[in-house]
Amino acid sequence: MTMVERRESGRIRSRRQRRASWDWVLIGSALVLSLIGTLFVASAGGAAAGRKQLLGLLVALLIGYLVSQVEPRSLRAWAPALYLTSLVFVLLAFTPLGIEIAGARAWVALPMGFTLQPSEFAKLALILALASTLAGGREQSGPDNRSVVQALGLAAVPIALIILGNDTGSALVTTGIVAAMMLVAGVSWRWLTGLAAAGAAVVTLAVMAGVLAEYQVQRLLAFLDPTADLTGFGLNTVQSRIAVGSGGLTGQGLFEGTQTQGDFVPVNDSDFIFSVVAEEAGLLGALSVILLVGLVLWRGWRIGLDARDGFNRLVAVGVVAWFGFQAFENIGMTLGITPVTGVTLPFVSYGGSSMIAAWMGIGLLQLVRRASAPQRR
Repeated sequence: MTMVERRESGRIRSRRQRRASWDWVLIGSALVLSLIGTLFVASAGGAAAGRKQLLGLLVALLIGYLVSQVEPRSLRAWAPALYLTSLVFVLLAFTPLGIEIAGARAWVALPMGFTLQPSEFAKLALILALASTLAGGREQSGPDNRSVVQALGLAAVPIALIILGNDTGSALVTTGIVAAMMLVAGVSWRWLTGLAAAGAAVVTLAVMAGVLAEYQVQRLLAFLDPTADLTGFGLNTVQSRIAVGSGGLTGQGLFEGTQTQGDFVPVNDSDFIFSVVAEEAGLLGALSVILLVGLVLWRGWRIGLDARDGFNRLVAVGVVAWFGFQAFENIGMTLGITPVTGVTLPFVSYGGSSMIAAWMGIGLLQLVRRASAPQRR
């Protein structure tokens, strides 16, 4: 065999190995979720919204694929630069390019009428930065105190900026990501208990001192008693519950939901997309979405368990925690079991930033799986 033939044979073998490393359950579940979401976005927001969501999905698939092809060894080296870049984009929301929607200054205006939500991508960058810091050089005994302090400092900056922009939902999800990664990294329980107590104290003081915006306080009160303000801040929760309950077992039919088509549930193509699914596809449709989300989380968790090193393991844990916390928060507020915070349902809700970031997360999981392929049984 000539040298040229050996090289070509090596390329073919490499391509086959990469194809064999794809987690088709993970990819298929996320893709079906995305297509389901596109259908219900079209039902809630109209044909134009559906077309825009489909375009966002195509872009997201391309970017997710490119992320999955990154050299695994390069990912850790890029983490600091990606983290700093994400902070710059979050800060853009406070410039004249920033846009305020529903009280949150969390979007940046782009050409041709598009918008970008930097906090979605900041989650990814923070996951990489935390994984790099917490993996350290002492993976068997867990990170030392210095690494924990560094990780907390890295997390505090984007969380503080997100809170300043009144994007409470993203701040809560990001905090959940940090907690999950620190727990899996083996951070001492003294640290975790102390941080939990400090967080509770900060929230209590913020409420007592009137730091929270008025609409944030009203959302909390509406969660405690939605019927206290049926035409105001309790409207979302009450109307969403009506939509969910009216779906029955099999739903009223796609494009046929009375609550959805009557625009009784605000922002039902994004924050309250799950109410559209439950109303038009019924309990069976809602459970199908939850099952698909569960499959994504399960496959991501398996990829983390099979990871070859602490960095890759923590990257997978961070992505799984992100999807899990955000899905629970979104579905929970639809059902009235968590406060309304304005976060999207990954892969399902309307929004290009959310869709692209979610598929970048899938790309990261696939990259971790590929890096671990030689040792997978």
